Amino acid sequence: MAKITAYHYHDTLEKIGVAAASGLITAIALNFFLTPAKVFQSGATGIAQLLSLFLQGQGIAHTDLTGWFNLLLNIPLAILGWKTLGKSFTAFSFLNSVLISALAIILPVHALSGNPLMNAIFGGVLTGAGVGIALRYGFSTGGMDILSMYLSKHTRRTIGVLMFVINFGIIMVAGFGIGWESALYTIISIYCMTRVVDTIHTSNQKVTAMIVTTDPDGVIAAITEKMVRGITALPSRGGFLGKPNTTLMIVITRYELYDLTQATLGVDKGAFIDILNTVDVAGEFLTSDQQTIKRALGLKPSFNKEQHNAGQLPHE
Repeated sequence: MAKITAYHYHDTLEKIGVAAASGLITAIALNFFLTPAKVFQSGATGIAQLLSLFLQGQGIAHTDLTGWFNLLLNIPLAILGWKTLGKSFTAFSFLNSVLISALAIILPVHALSGNPLMNAIFGGVLTGAGVGIALRYGFSTGGMDILSMYLSKHTRRTIGVLMFVINFGIIMVAGFGIGWESALYTIISIYCMTRVVDTIHTSNQKVTAMIVTTDPDGVIAAITEKMVRGITALPSRGGFLGKPNTTLMIVITRYELYDLTQATLGVDKGAFIDILNTVDVAGEFLTSDQQTIKRALGLKPSFNKEQHNAGQLPHE
């Protein structure tokens, strides 16, 4: 239990660090590339940019208010995430959105390039990196990312494609309200963002993990606390020292790879993990919603140590 508690503590600190890095990267993309060139970010931040620009155009506001509007827009979306995507996901996502908003307020709006195409490309790439690393660690940058995650779970479409569809309205408003050149650069920026997001966050891709461990009971217990996946336990022996060990085989998505690795190493720091690309699977492979249902019903994989020692190796 002490190992599991230590794992959760370090995992939380690591996610806070990732949220800070993601927030900084996204704020830099916003203030140094996108806003000065009137190129708009995706989702709630893009809407916040439009609102801020509109108020400045009407003479109501004399400074950029994107950070403040972004914070206000994220509150109802955070409530949606809290109810449908889980408390941990929503808490870190809202933390990330708060950091983006705060840094966007603190950092000056200053163009690093006078070329709007370069601003669109680099702003999109940096935004995609900020969103992608957040999603890879199990949360988002808030805003429409939460809505995209919700729709991705129910449609199995990639998050990048869904974000592009959701942001079509922002492009249209930018075109009619600001100018079509601004809208076209926004399309380029959002496209760059979606490609980077799909490269970093590949939740629909499956991999096979082969874990060699001397503590199969502890590793399986730690993994099943994080996910509901079938695990095959195979008796094995080290080729160098000749000591007996156990090889665990489990098929997961790349989105679950971080949790699997941290859960395994949190119990057995000497475990060896080999990740193999999986072309396809046949049989039951649970979605995240199906895992949630089985967990709620108390249906989780179990490891029978007596069967393992007797050479009976069930695959749950």
